[in-house]
Amino acid sequence: MKLWQKTIQVNDKIEKFTVGRDREMDIYLAKYDVLGSIAHIRMLQEVGLLEKEELEILLAELKNIYQLADKGDFVIEEGVEDVHSQVELMLTRKLGDVGKKIHSGRSRNDQVLVDLKLFTRAEIEKIVETVSELFNVLIEQSNKYKNVLMPGYTHLQVAMPSSFGLWFGAYAESLADDLQLLLSAWKITNRNPLGSAAGYGSSFPLKRQMTTDLLGFDTMNYNVVYAQMGRGKMERVVATALASVAATISKLAFDACMFTSQNFGFVKLPDEFTTGSSIMPHKKNPDVFELTRSKCNKIQSIPQQITLMTNNLPSGYFRDLQLVKEVFIPAFEELRDCLEMTAMMMARIEVNTEILNDPKYDYIFSVEEVNRLVLSGVPFRDAYKQVGLAIENGEFTPDKNIQHTHEGSIGNLCNDEIVAYKENIEKEFGFEAIRDAIRKLVE
Repeated sequence: MKLWQKTIQVNDKIEKFTVGRDREMDIYLAKYDVLGSIAHIRMLQEVGLLEKEELEILLAELKNIYQLADKGDFVIEEGVEDVHSQVELMLTRKLGDVGKKIHSGRSRNDQVLVDLKLFTRAEIEKIVETVSELFNVLIEQSNKYKNVLMPGYTHLQVAMPSSFGLWFGAYAESLADDLQLLLSAWKITNRNPLGSAAGYGSSFPLKRQMTTDLLGFDTMNYNVVYAQMGRGKMERVVATALASVAATISKLAFDACMFTSQNFGFVKLPDEFTTGSSIMPHKKNPDVFELTRSKCNKIQSIPQQITLMTNNLPSGYFRDLQLVKEVFIPAFEELRDCLEMTAMMMARIEVNTEILNDPKYDYIFSVEEVNRLVLSGVPFRDAYKQVGLAIENGEFTPDKNIQHTHEGSIGNLCNDEIVAYKENIEKEFGFEAIRDAIRKLVE
């Protein structure tokens, strides 16, 4: 079934090529397509394009389809082009001609726009929850190990004292900034394109504010041409925010791989979290972190892929946009998997509390000695030279009792402030209002 087909049968190879993976991707959008249809037909009844009795039977059947999709039992049948066609087919089978009325005042163009936005809203909420879970693990570990020192590095050379409190906490604060970027992407996502039809509006007296309110959007995409131009842009913006989260996790995974190696030995994974070798019986490999690093690096490529698919398109709709779904939709689940795995690993990771007993790390305390001399009245450049000559002559003896007190330092992690920063960002999403709007639509 094709909503646009009249009498001519499309060549089978052409059909296969143009449909591509659309039916597979549209399964993810099924319940959101139904939500959009519920809001749309309530508006159609309001403006006189549906009778009240027609609305009631359509709503009842659409809610049945929604439950089917919500349970994962929705199927796009062989020969049916997309989710929009499948929903309309199910309605017309059950209700006859009244099922054909739901498409008045809209196009598949604005249907897929609203489907993608509703899907993306729901997925961003899941990502925020999963980021928050990892954030909480990192803050907990930061507080637990705040007094355990470790070497800090510049240029991969031993540099200055750091701590596990700083290390865990740094990634927590990075995730908080990633949430800030996700919030910006959320605000662009949470605008209603429904009613833009094929990108040029409709001669029907649509009430776009009504569907905006019913679906819980903050506002609408006002200009109908821009609403259509927003396809691809919204996905690119959101993918950029996802890539920011992925970049944080990828860096953490790299650290973890390096720090678990015998040459470092800073942390250890439980044996059941590692894999072995087919030839070397001693191996305990951090494969989860390695796969996480690679998956997150792949996710970081998605904004560029979307850009290359869309950056030379003029205004209006083009079939090129169909392919964006294939790289965009799976990204959420893949990133959530990485976040969940990382949270599990970080919660169980074992910290080496005796790292700095190894004399090769003695020189990380050289700056501490320079600062001690400066505090006693020696000019900084003279103190620097004095300590440097002691190192060259093998006469440097480290004082490992350090006092860092400024905000964000070893002795003053500011974890409470980081938690407050993150929680204030989370509040701005307003997920509860969205959940209330959806509940009212489907009850």
